Amino acid sequence: MAHAVVIGAGIGGLTAAVALEREGWTVTVFEQAASIEPVGSGLAVAPNALRALDTIGVGDQVRELSAIQGEAGIRRPDGRWISRTSAEDARARYGDPTVLLLRSTLVDLLSARLSPGALRLDSRVESVDAGSGRVTTSGGTVGADLVVAADGIRSPVRKALFPHHPDPVYAGVTSWRVVVPAAGPVRASETWGRGLVFGVMPLADDQVYCYATAVVPADQVNGDEKAELVRLFRRWHEPIPALLAAADPGAVLRHDIYSMDTPLPAFHRGKVALLGDAAHSMTPHLGQGACQAIEDAVVLAHHVGEAHHAGRTSHAGSGGGDHLTAGLAAYTEARRDRTTRIVRRSRAIGRLTLWTNPLAVFARDGAMSLAGKLGPNVAFRQFDEVFNWRPPA
Repeated sequence: MAHAVVIGAGIGGLTAAVALEREGWTVTVFEQAASIEPVGSGLAVAPNALRALDTIGVGDQVRELSAIQGEAGIRRPDGRWISRTSAEDARARYGDPTVLLLRSTLVDLLSARLSPGALRLDSRVESVDAGSGRVTTSGGTVGADLVVAADGIRSPVRKALFPHHPDPVYAGVTSWRVVVPAAGPVRASETWGRGLVFGVMPLADDQVYCYATAVVPADQVNGDEKAELVRLFRRWHEPIPALLAAADPGAVLRHDIYSMDTPLPAFHRGKVALLGDAAHSMTPHLGQGACQAIEDAVVLAHHVGEAHHAGRTSHAGSGGGDHLTAGLAAYTEARRDRTTRIVRRSRAIGRLTLWTNPLAVFARDGAMSLAGKLGPNVAFRQFDEVFNWRPPA
């Protein structure tokens, strides 16, 4: 049986591991952390990613454990709506609305689907030989027919495969994330100000996921990140000040946002495939970072699964390597152009949130408000290419 090594037990890596096992591969997942700690952030799973999760039998569980993004939209700091959409409109157009859940909930669902012993925690990958598939870890060396590098924005594997390719670049904003208890009903929204954004996502079990961005230099750190959020957003509309007041200071996460502005020439080399942020890190402004990693995972498993089956049925077992090479090339072909377009579109939307000039912000908000008044079809049209994606049959 063919053996795949997956590097990284994030959402993309775990989805790939589950999908590959369903295609008949033996899978080992190496995760450098000693445990999969609960991450204090929420996740929006859009219709395209739900379809991908359906292919590995997880979609319905995600729907059951999620809150539905009902009426949502963009607001001004004083609370006035710029544009609004509804879950009913999204379901009618795409077959599913966007659903909201804790990132840790999806991680738990995926890891529970793996075969016993497949997940190896506290295992740092030190090197990968793309030609042979040999993976050296802190615990020894293993051979693999396929290596899936889902090792994040700073991917050491990507750097080794494409040493001269430009690194992801700082997008000009830092982000904060925190999950807080809800004191009452909260409506999903994203509020845009002058160089500032604050998002509110109601989750199941009376929790709310809050996220924010601000235009600041890279690598800037505050002693008290909650206090910084309160300083930036204390005069914005409710429930933002109340949610921040309820936040645990120790639970506030802060990360600078990076984007892979120069696309890789390929998402594979030798026996190694890159996936998720390792292949195409993007800003969060389309809410597609995790969703595209999920798409990557099921598409990769589909193409290398076909290669695996073709290699097994070839004469005398020959040609397996050629079939895998073709499968990885098909993966790059299916994913590179799509993710490049989404990276660029997300980056373009992100640039609108960087504006601080009052006249430019007034014009931006006016244009979005006008588009919103033209009906949900206009608001959704920019998402059609993203949300209408279907996984390979």
